[in-house]
Amino acid sequence: MVRYLILEDGTVFEGMAFGADAEALGEVVFTTSMTGYQEVVTDPSYYGQIITFTYPLIGNYGINRQDYESINPAAAGVILNENASFPSHYESIQGLSEWLAAKKIPGLYGIDTRKLTRILRKHGTVKGKLCNSADNRELTVKELISMPLKTNQVPSVSTKTSYQLPNRGERVVVVDYGVKSGMLRELSMRHCDVVVVPYNTQAAEILQLKPDGVLLSNGPGDPKDVPMALSMIRGLLDHNIPILGICLGHQLLSLACGAETVKLKFGHRGSNHPVKNLMTGKIALTSQNHGYTVDAASLENTDLILSHSAVNDGTVEGVVHKKKPAFSIQYHPEASPGPHDSNSIFDEFLHMMKTYKKEGILHA
Repeated sequence: MVRYLILEDGTVFEGMAFGADAEALGEVVFTTSMTGYQEVVTDPSYYGQIITFTYPLIGNYGINRQDYESINPAAAGVILNENASFPSHYESIQGLSEWLAAKKIPGLYGIDTRKLTRILRKHGTVKGKLCNSADNRELTVKELISMPLKTNQVPSVSTKTSYQLPNRGERVVVVDYGVKSGMLRELSMRHCDVVVVPYNTQAAEILQLKPDGVLLSNGPGDPKDVPMALSMIRGLLDHNIPILGICLGHQLLSLACGAETVKLKFGHRGSNHPVKNLMTGKIALTSQNHGYTVDAASLENTDLILSHSAVNDGTVEGVVHKKKPAFSIQYHPEASPGPHDSNSIFDEFLHMMKTYKKEGILHA
């Protein structure tokens, strides 16, 4: 069956339908990840977005039981150049198209994804619609132009109730802005006693849990759409609770400390983004998925120090607090998918928690 992608500038791509028999509206973005499509599509940070894979062949190893970052993916749609109809892998339990259909996510394949990516790189992220007819293109374009971007992404993907992944190590409270399973797995592998709480949990509630540290998770959208997080973060800083911010959590920590965030032209999405650690001079390849960044100039009058920067465009990739036990990174250290170059971030966080607990500084 034929399916179309219509962009808000009037561009139309014609291809073949796969996945769910449905239409979808959303921001059209691209990812350069060559593998890990299951992790990409199930990353909650893609809430409401139509994901374009720049790698030409996707779906060749199917879908397995292990590689979920969330059970119910929040992406609006998927666009490929070539869809592998007959996956081959010993862990595969179903094909990509069958799985997308079950998750009610429409897909489009057989289009020139290089052309689409060039449009996004030139003009920035645009709104688009996956539909089964292009007869009403002008009406669709008007609909897309007038359609406001979503502001409820985080409430839509965050847990509604707190839950625990019990263990006997340091207690880490994870504030769920759209947390990936991989991050929880990395904490559990380090024997952390993990408590996951909703995005709007306040500092007093978190302090009652007696955490040794707090992880501010990744998540979708504009960090300024989550203003309630800022007072919570400031409250934790006042009590010297060790904090690790990842992706959206990094942006929220920066906002709470007085920095500013801005929207990137087309974002960073993929598993091959080089980042330089300004403290050590080392460069790591990282997994990334974000459309906003911390404004480097805005760090000047804050208690934050720039610790990491993107090699490709110089944007902020990490900060460290001058006075408090808090640091954050823009990329995803758990990979899922991607290289494991920066996995030691979790070890650094664990060391910080143990140090502050040993010295009796917590809750001072």
